Amino acid sequence: MDRIIVNGNGPLTGQIPIAGAKNTCLKLMCAALLSDEPLTLTNVPRLSDVATLSELLESLGVQIGRLDDGQTLALSAANLSSHLAHYDIVRKLRASFNVLGPLIGRTGEAIVSLPGGCAIGARAVDFHIAGLEALGATVELKDGYVHAAGDLRGAEIEFPFPSVGATENIMCAAVRARGTTVIRNAAREPDTKALADCLIAMGADIEGAGTDQIVVRGVDRLHGATHRVIADRIELGTYMIAPAIAGGEVECLGGSRGLVSSLCDKMEEAGLEITETEAGLKVRHTGGRVKSVNVKTAPFPGFPTDLQAQMMALMCFADGEAVLEETIFENRFMHAPELIRMGAKIEVHGNTARVTGVDGLNGAPVMATDLRASVSLILAGLAAQGETVVSRVYHLDRGYEQLVRKLRGVGANVERVSDG
Repeated sequence: MDRIIVNGNGPLTGQIPIAGAKNTCLKLMCAALLSDEPLTLTNVPRLSDVATLSELLESLGVQIGRLDDGQTLALSAANLSSHLAHYDIVRKLRASFNVLGPLIGRTGEAIVSLPGGCAIGARAVDFHIAGLEALGATVELKDGYVHAAGDLRGAEIEFPFPSVGATENIMCAAVRARGTTVIRNAAREPDTKALADCLIAMGADIEGAGTDQIVVRGVDRLHGATHRVIADRIELGTYMIAPAIAGGEVECLGGSRGLVSSLCDKMEEAGLEITETEAGLKVRHTGGRVKSVNVKTAPFPGFPTDLQAQMMALMCFADGEAVLEETIFENRFMHAPELIRMGAKIEVHGNTARVTGVDGLNGAPVMATDLRASVSLILAGLAAQGETVVSRVYHLDRGYEQLVRKLRGVGANVERVSDG
C-alpha cells in the first residue's frame, strides 16, 4: 500500500496549475445519459473517481473515448443497454447516484443502488426521491435499490435544505419532463451552475442556476455538445492553504476569487495576502504566525465543508484559539486525532472543534480516513519538524490529480512510496 512522506523544509514558491473540478466533471458525465448524441468534456481531471464513474456509465451502454491523455472524454449514450446501476460500482462512489435523474429523464425508468463511497457520515437521498415523486415518478425502495419509473411532468419543488446532489438530480430529470419545473431552495454551488450551463449547451431551457430558484422548461430532446470542466475550487483552496501553513508565495493557475470567496475572506482575516492575477490567485504569507479565525461550514457561498479539514490544519499553527463548526456532515473531524498525534491541541465536542494554536507540530505516522482528511495531514506535514508518514493515501487519488508532483513543483519535500 502506498504512503506519502512529508518533511517540513520551509517556504513554498512558484505556481500550481489547478485541475478541472472533480465534482463538476462527475455530474457532467452523468448528463451524457440525457442525449443520444455525443457529449465531449475537456479539462477532465485524471482521478480514480472519474474512472469509477466511467465504469458505471459503460455498464449502462455508454461508449467513452479518452483523448489528450485522458483530459478529454467523448461520451456517447446513443445505445443505452441498461437502466440498472449496480451496487458493486455505486457503493464505491456516491456521485454515481446522480445517474438516477438522467436515466429516468431519458428512458422513463431507473434502478439505482443506494450510494456509498464516503466515510464522513450519512447523506440521505430523501430529497432526491421526494423531488422525483413530485415530478410524477413512482419510486420504491427495494433490496437496497431505488426503483423509479414514470412519465415526468413539471412541478414546483422546494427543498428543506439546499442539497447539491438532489438539486442536480432533479434538474437533470426535469429537462426532459413535460412542462415547467421550479426548484426552490436550490443549491447555488459553482458545480451546479456548471451542470446547468452544460445542459443549456445541449439544448435545455434552464434559468436561475447559481441562485436559490431554478426554473426548468422541459424539452423533447437534447443534442450533443462540447463543454469545458471548470477549475476545482476545493483543489484551489487546498493549494492556497499550503503556503499559508509552510510560508512563501504560491500562484494557483486557473483559480478565481469567485470560486473560493469565503475562504479568501477567512485567510485575509488570518493575515494572509491574496491577490488576483491574470493567471489565477496568488497567496503570500506575510511572516510570523497567522491569526486564529473561527469557521462555520455552510452551503455555497458559505465556507465549504470540503475545506474544513485543511483549515483546521492551518489553525493548528495559528496564534490564539479557533472554533470550527461543521454544519453539513457528521463524522467530519476524523482528521483531528491524527493532527493531535503530531502535537496539535484540539478538542472536539459534537460538531464543534476548538483548536488552540501551538508553536509547531512534529512529524509522526498518521492515517488518512477520507479524502479531505488525507490532504490536511499532508499540509500539516509541510511545516512540521521531522518526517510525517501518511498511510492509506488511496483516498487522495479520488480527488487530487498529481498532488505530489504539484507540491514538489513549488519546493515541498514530499514523496510517494510503495511497500511493494
